[in-house]
Amino acid sequence: MRRRLEGVLAGLALAASAVAQPALTGPIDPMAFSQLKDFTAHRSSSNSPLPDWNDDSKHPLPGETLTIADLSGPGIVTHIWTTASGTEYGWPRLLRLRVYYDGSATPSVDVPLGDFFAVGHGFERPIRSLMIRNLSDGRARNSYWPMPFEKACRITVTNEGARRVGLYYHVDWEKVPSLPANTAYFHAWYRQALPAPADGKPWVFLDTQGRGFYVGTVLSVLQAEPGWFGEGDDMFYVDGEKVASIQGTGSEDYFNDAWGLHVAEGDYTGSPISEGEGLGARMTAYRWHLVDPVPFSKSLRVEIEHKGWTYNPDGRVKTAFGERQDLISSVAYWYQKGIASGQPPVPYGSARLPHGNVRQLEAEASPADVRAERGKVSVSKELFWGKDVLLFEAEGPGARVEVPFVVDESGLYELSTQVAQAPDYGTYEILLDGKAAAANELEHEPGADIRLQNRFDGYAWDTYVGLDRQLGWVRLEKGRHSLTFVCLGKNPASSGFTLGVDNVILARAGAEGWALASKVTEPRLPATDDASLSRALSADPDPRVRTLAALALALEARGAAASAALPALEKALDDPDSNVREAAARAIGAQGPAAAPAVSALAAACRAPHQSSAVVRACLYALGAIGRASMPALASIRSTLDNPGAGWVAERVIRDIEAAPR
Repeated sequence: MRRRLEGVLAGLALAASAVAQPALTGPIDPMAFSQLKDFTAHRSSSNSPLPDWNDDSKHPLPGETLTIADLSGPGIVTHIWTTASGTEYGWPRLLRLRVYYDGSATPSVDVPLGDFFAVGHGFERPIRSLMIRNLSDGRARNSYWPMPFEKACRITVTNEGARRVGLYYHVDWEKVPSLPANTAYFHAWYRQALPAPADGKPWVFLDTQGRGFYVGTVLSVLQAEPGWFGEGDDMFYVDGEKVASIQGTGSEDYFNDAWGLHVAEGDYTGSPISEGEGLGARMTAYRWHLVDPVPFSKSLRVEIEHKGWTYNPDGRVKTAFGERQDLISSVAYWYQKGIASGQPPVPYGSARLPHGNVRQLEAEASPADVRAERGKVSVSKELFWGKDVLLFEAEGPGARVEVPFVVDESGLYELSTQVAQAPDYGTYEILLDGKAAAANELEHEPGADIRLQNRFDGYAWDTYVGLDRQLGWVRLEKGRHSLTFVCLGKNPASSGFTLGVDNVILARAGAEGWALASKVTEPRLPATDDASLSRALSADPDPRVRTLAALALALEARGAAASAALPALEKALDDPDSNVREAAARAIGAQGPAAAPAVSALAAACRAPHQSSAVVRACLYALGAIGRASMPALASIRSTLDNPGAGWVAERVIRDIEAAPR
């Protein structure tokens, strides 16, 4: 194992003296690969321990931290795979991935899940590179960064959003006899600014002290000004240099492109997102320094200028190399001896969304208010992994449907919508209040890449809900507005003209909007004793805190204190927030047979009108955990058998209850 690990890390330039096996930069040597191994292979996964149970995902609630791997060394994490289902806008940015080595309280990896896998802005996009491969249109995420550790490795995912998610994962790792003496630890860290400061200073990817080497960058930009943003040069200052020993010639040059950035993928570089150069355009690019790592002995500072084309109010070019205030975020990847410290705090939750704020309006919430011409409107429940959509079965070109929405406060907004795709969907144009939904553009430099966003093709070979269409930065007055979707026709491969609208997304743009990010707070329990948790569950005005209180009570599910909390948990089954109801059901189930007094409350929650499938499942699990005492609830349990999101759980629970000992 020592020879193999040295070979892998040598491919990342860990040590020139290591025995090189260029698995990362060339073909595998079949003779070396055929040698017997002296490590044991392991996996930590979300797999259900029940052999006839198909629920192999975990479901972290808002504020909940899920440990996806807790490993004892020495060892090396060789692969992380994950896929998830979420209904909240930008959820890949709202999940937070952290890696802790050797019992340290300071994480060495602290990055939003989507950004760690090289896609920013909370989007899902495909990537086929050596170290990150995102398949199934970006929904299947894979990391192949080696993560060696001496004593322990703990990997967590925290849901910092407002809705639950379903998370599947594999963490593949090797238990080894020992690590080479010169082994460095993998690190990755997220930074952002809304917007980049206008102080003349460059954007910093990484500033660290110690010995190691730099291996990668992911940069995401949301253009707060029109025109090309990327005239800035990259600079690497090694071991306290006053003049950078590595100097670049432009942002796209650093990512090995030219004359702008374009959607592309490659082993070492690529751009999964590139929407042009208009106001509000978004970009993400990655660059892996696998054949050109940057070693440092004492310190490393990696930065890039945020300069580009700027304009006067009348549209004339001010400068082709001016400081811009785009919204910037980045991830730095590096290996370092020991555990790095002193990195800036990562913003919490929705503060990481592209504008640091968002309001998600579900299109299917009020179907009676929708107006349609030449087509039928309905609601498709859970069309795609929990996502309900407004369905418009259009008769053909010219058919239209108007989706109303309300703006609570006048201001500048980034307006977006997420729509569905399927084999029988049509092509559409989107109008805002009856007019083309596009912001006025200033003039641009020659060859500017400006792309139309208010038209889309809904055809796809498989059903998917999540195609994001940004309709511009627009001034919206307080009151009622509408998006009208007009059918233009269909892709030749499509069998119909259908439309599926998931939501309307409003984010406050400009200085007033970006200031909202500073107001985002992390939910915290006031105290963790059982009495305080019960009070928080019953009375705290923040549903995130009530959810955390119920989850904490689930961990304290044994003994007299848990029994004392049972009335508060039963009451929480009627909480207006579905996350609180689910967490309360989990906490009741964690008490097992001792929670028998809650059977009637759980049964009532199963029967409650419009109850979410997630809450029904949690109540069913709890009734199953209680066992024989749940017999009086069998009628309520059977009433859920026709629930597509819970019926399969009900079948198992009925068997378990009837088979439970008397």
